Amino acid sequence: MARHTASATGSSSPDQGGAASILRLRVTSLAELRDSVRSGLPFSALVALTKQLEISPQQFTAVFGIPPRTVARRKEARHLNPQESDRLYRVARAVSQAVEVLGSIEKARVWLKTPNRALGREIPLDLLDTEIGARQLEEVLLRLNYGIFS
Repeated sequence: MARHTASATGSSSPDQGGAASILRLRVTSLAELRDSVRSGLPFSALVALTKQLEISPQQFTAVFGIPPRTVARRKEARHLNPQESDRLYRVARAVSQAVEVLGSIEKARVWLKTPNRALGREIPLDLLDTEIGARQLEEVLLRLNYGIFS
């Protein structure tokens, strides 16, 4: 069974400093990461991501699709359910890609919170409530990475 502990350093992630690192998870393989998501990530992973993004509670509930009362229950239980964990990982994966393409968490944070012309003037972070939106965001980041005007 995968360990669901939060790490202060985020070391030992299978995605080379990517989403698992952003979530402060200690996993050593993608299979272990998948199992962690399936069984539910620790609430501390959610806290780590919101701190990285510096987002408000209102943005948090909109992006993650989790009502405030449910968040309070998850905080008390110290555990997310598998669907919430999957959404959390989706957002962390997008943040990781933005950091990789843009060069820093600070630049990624600004980009994720600013309306983007290539995304129909939508705020990238707001698109992460669906897999389709996450794919659109990934496409734009790939184009940026390869120097294609977006």
